[in-house]
Amino acid sequence: MSDSAQLDRPLARYVGSTIFVSRWLQAPLYLGLIVAQGVYVWRFMDELWHLVKDAPALSENDVMLLVLGLVDVVMIANLLIMVIIGGYETFVSRIQMRDHPDQPEWLSHVNANVLKVKLAMAIIGISSIHLLKTFIEAGKVDSETMLWQTIIHLAFVASAIALAMIDRFLSPKSTAEHILEANGDKRPNPAPAQAS
Repeated sequence: MSDSAQLDRPLARYVGSTIFVSRWLQAPLYLGLIVAQGVYVWRFMDELWHLVKDAPALSENDVMLLVLGLVDVVMIANLLIMVIIGGYETFVSRIQMRDHPDQPEWLSHVNANVLKVKLAMAIIGISSIHLLKTFIEAGKVDSETMLWQTIIHLAFVASAIALAMIDRFLSPKSTAEHILEANGDKRPNPAPAQAS
């Protein structure tokens, strides 16, 4: 090995480890999303209080819209949890929760592709709630707005399908195989065929 190569190696190691450690710069972002989750909990409790307090004076449509608003908040909170846990586990550091009884099933085989598909599905759910609210209030919404909301929703659906197909193409293993790999289990090899 030449002298210049020996001099370059410590520098390369230092640059490489600096880049690797820089992933921790994302940690405050995930902590900030936990604060945002707290805001959504407060928003949910506030809307729930209004629903309970004003229930006798509300029409059936008003109750439905308020309940859909609560469902919307819950789905956004679910989206936040997926981003916080999945993103931290994928891009920052492992969360040492193996064998914990409350560990989410999807966390055992999470990767960037799986996370993208799950986020796309969550966004479709949120978009569906907004579209349903628009259709319930159809008399108050102009047809062009409804058309564009429907087109945008269909674009979300098409994107999610495309992401799922790409994920399936890039990693054709089944979910069960991902879980077995994450747990360190191996499927037994099939027995060789008996010679006749």
